[in-house]
Amino acid sequence: MRKYLAEFLLIILIAVVSSPAFAQAKASEKPAAQPASTSAEAALPKPKFNISRFKGPIGKRYVLKDGMILLVKEERSLPMVTISMIIRAGSVEEPYRKAGLAHLTAALLTKGAAGMSAMDISGKTDFIGASLGVGGDTDYAVAHLTVLKKDLDTGFSLLSKVLIQPTFAQEEIDRTEKDIKAGILREEQHPGYVAQKAYQKMVFGDENAYGRPVEGTAASLDTITRDDIVAFHNDFYVPNNCIMAVVGDITPAEAKGLVDKYMAGWKQKKVPKPSIPALPKMALRRKYINRDVTQATILMGHVGVARDNPDYYKLYVMNYILGGGGFVSRILNTIRDNMGLAYDAYSYFDARKYSGAYTVGMQTKNDTAKKAMEETLNIIKNMKAGEVSDKELSDAKDFIYGSFARKMDTDSKMADLLAQVEFYKLGLNYFEVYYNGIHSVTKKDVLDVAREYLHPDKMDIVVVGNLKAARIK
Repeated sequence: MRKYLAEFLLIILIAVVSSPAFAQAKASEKPAAQPASTSAEAALPKPKFNISRFKGPIGKRYVLKDGMILLVKEERSLPMVTISMIIRAGSVEEPYRKAGLAHLTAALLTKGAAGMSAMDISGKTDFIGASLGVGGDTDYAVAHLTVLKKDLDTGFSLLSKVLIQPTFAQEEIDRTEKDIKAGILREEQHPGYVAQKAYQKMVFGDENAYGRPVEGTAASLDTITRDDIVAFHNDFYVPNNCIMAVVGDITPAEAKGLVDKYMAGWKQKKVPKPSIPALPKMALRRKYINRDVTQATILMGHVGVARDNPDYYKLYVMNYILGGGGFVSRILNTIRDNMGLAYDAYSYFDARKYSGAYTVGMQTKNDTAKKAMEETLNIIKNMKAGEVSDKELSDAKDFIYGSFARKMDTDSKMADLLAQVEFYKLGLNYFEVYYNGIHSVTKKDVLDVAREYLHPDKMDIVVVGNLKAARIK
């Protein structure tokens, strides 16, 4: 997960990228202090944000007879419909020694289904001007369809066939595996990928899905057979393991009708539960990888939080001030602008379903790598030392509020958002929960979560660069 992917997940999971627990304080924490907290909240300045347009449920939710969760939001401005489906079939579900199985299975779904070849599926999709794709990630797989309303039946039929009746032809398996391996080889030439791969393994351990590349490795792909793929599909691609979000020129009755018409033969079944290995303890682990490059790529961090952590909104605001706010964040402002030590520097909490990491990343000249790391650790320590300023808190909230609407400015984004809201159990009043979660954060909250969740003295560090020039051993 590169920086931008992680930042996207962070904002969506936050701006979706978390749980009902976020809407309330921990009942066990300082109950006597609640009146003061309420008073402090009331005293907060009102943000420059019009919450009225985001009040109420963001869609309608149905549990269908086959166990599928259906979410529908009508948007009549364009004669189009977008469907985003989350299938709980991510790499957290695959055996450790079959790393890449979930990603490979998802990639193969559009490579042949119900008597159609990959070319047939692509041709039918292009003919109606639709887009259809399936991809696998760590927590889940995603299927996505965007189609004109007049071609909705054709598009939905294609979607149902690739999900329910994939062919998994051996020649397509071989071809897709070859493409994935070629992609891995290309990525291995990029310092950022090399650093991220080593960093994930260090923080989570390679037996944990969060600690390895979602596409697996060339060696693990070689162990995967067609039987493995078929079994994985049979186990996890079932309706009661799916969330379908439908947004656009469609009614709930029409959406239900499509499911009944094209997915009637999809039978629910008991789904295996994932086995998530225990996380390694935080430690001062180091990994230095030599590459003949002109600048060093540095990743520093440790285990962070899962998406349902009740402090997540506080963490989001805190991290915006620390390293998530670009040029206005402390890390980039100090490391790049004031000291000229790095071309880029950032931090983020990449919260997932079961865990996540807190990560600080940067790129710098080889000969300034050590200095940049030392100064960054000092900035993090200072974040734990005292409250942020009124301006820092106000600016962070204004940006977060201002950017919120951009997370749902297309039907495609809204469909993805709806599906994730359900997956992370945020509730259909998510917009209000999000708004209240950000608005209620105080300077004390920022300091409290910095002290609890930032551990600069226990950070794992990966450096990919010219180690001789960087004077790192």
